[in-house]
Amino acid sequence: MAPYIASNSSGLNTPESELESQVPVHPTAARRPYPIVVQSENTSYSDEYITSKFVNRGANVVVSNDGQYLVQPTTKAYEFQTARKVSKTGLMMIGWGGNNGTTLTATILANRHNISWHTKQGVQQPNYIGSLLRASTVRLGSDPATGKDVYVPVSDVLPMVHPNDLVIGGWDISGLPLDKAMNRAEVLDWDLQRQVAPHMAALGSPLPSIYYPDFIAANQEARADNLIPGNDKQAHLDHLRADIRKFKADNGLDRVVVFWTANTERYSDIIPGVNDTADNLLAAIKASHSEVSPSTLFAVAAILEGEPFVNGAPQNTFVPGVIDLAERHKSFIGGDDLKSGQTKLKSVFAEFLVNAGIKPLSIASYNHLGNNDGHNLSAERQFKSKEISKSSVVDDMVAANPLLFKPANEAAAKGSKEAKGEHPDHIVVIKYVPAVGDSKRAIDEYYSEIFCGGRSTINIFNECEDSLLATPLILDLTILTELLTRVKYRNTSTDGQAEFAPLYPVLSLLSYMLKAPLVKPGTDVVNSLNRQRNALESFLKACIGLEGSSDLLLETRIW
Repeated sequence: MAPYIASNSSGLNTPESELESQVPVHPTAARRPYPIVVQSENTSYSDEYITSKFVNRGANVVVSNDGQYLVQPTTKAYEFQTARKVSKTGLMMIGWGGNNGTTLTATILANRHNISWHTKQGVQQPNYIGSLLRASTVRLGSDPATGKDVYVPVSDVLPMVHPNDLVIGGWDISGLPLDKAMNRAEVLDWDLQRQVAPHMAALGSPLPSIYYPDFIAANQEARADNLIPGNDKQAHLDHLRADIRKFKADNGLDRVVVFWTANTERYSDIIPGVNDTADNLLAAIKASHSEVSPSTLFAVAAILEGEPFVNGAPQNTFVPGVIDLAERHKSFIGGDDLKSGQTKLKSVFAEFLVNAGIKPLSIASYNHLGNNDGHNLSAERQFKSKEISKSSVVDDMVAANPLLFKPANEAAAKGSKEAKGEHPDHIVVIKYVPAVGDSKRAIDEYYSEIFCGGRSTINIFNECEDSLLATPLILDLTILTELLTRVKYRNTSTDGQAEFAPLYPVLSLLSYMLKAPLVKPGTDVVNSLNRQRNALESFLKACIGLEGSSDLLLETRIW
């Protein structure tokens, strides 16, 4: 078995760092050779690939007229083939000069050079805490000698890009140099900014971006001084494609992940003949149609260049024509909207209530924040995009329990409450309060029905630094996306396929990090955080020939 060899880091040294390399590398940033060898007939290794056999087990359920559930277990055999060589990967962010973009860039640089800094609590070490891949673990099995569980970092299950090795670039409507943009964001401690500023300055300014004022709040116009000229959307598309190609060639990259972390846009209208198919969308771009948004244009550019695109904001970037185009080019897309704080907690807490047999009657969510994201969301049409992504998070949990919530009545009038099914009252409020900056406050009230007509009210107050929660999600989404481009599969059942093929273009395995997960058309959205995590863990294990997590622990329950 060939070893996994990590590529060398690159970058300038920081002469002003008194603490550089004086503290050990944090465990979440440490490099490790690929550590797992599965000794099984289901798993084989070559210099190029890890190949695994996996049986997907399910059940078909038919409900008879008398209410009986007729269950037929099903199995389907697959093989997965994962390329072992990690791509040299670039990350091009739209909104590179914003809070998330500058925070991600600065913290990668701090980790790359092991730059520690002083805070009022003492010396702070750089790390990747908050990253699912780098800072959480997965159970592999148990030690036969002790019976104790054995855990490994999620990033060790398969060969993955180390965050320090990402080559960073991107676009922004603001031309402020990266070091000054970091200072404008007011996210990172001053002593870290002081030490990382030379590295940030060496990166220069973001590439010019596209700006269609109708799609973002009018209050963003003052920042828009770094624009690709003109109003020709086809010319803009060609320009973005050329930017991606140049960035890839200049840095000798194998893969570029294009990531939207810019302002939330208003929703685009879905118009037959304009953005409903790939061909119509391409024609609409050529005609510079008003309903082609900047984020959709970036997505199309990435798809046509054969590079993955991830949408970290809530707008409907992926109009039907974009999904059609991604399918046509077998190019990967994922989204929507980073799930970092209040919504992540809601996806856990609502599931806890429903699974405990408690009926949420209302969920009221209030937020206020003072960063530029909050400023943009103070406009009604941009807030509406965020409201939609935040509000849908409990839908699948409610639909899973018809004992508590009346299911949708297909015979009821379209648009009526009966046609939608019973659902908790759910309201989301976001307010812009400049004084609090990046420190977001979130207040949630869960008002529920309990035993025999009783009522329960649970209030949660959450204060967090918005960009420091969001930045690790961008890393996880980028690293997972690159990994999934290296995974192929084939169906080895009787009706199977002969050749390995790439995964379906919509990367729903990214759902854990996203508020409104994009899924394969015609399939249900899963918002349960527990199910999302289990799905990702099970998939990674399947790629090395292991079964998914089993909490049955049968050996502890029998003689």
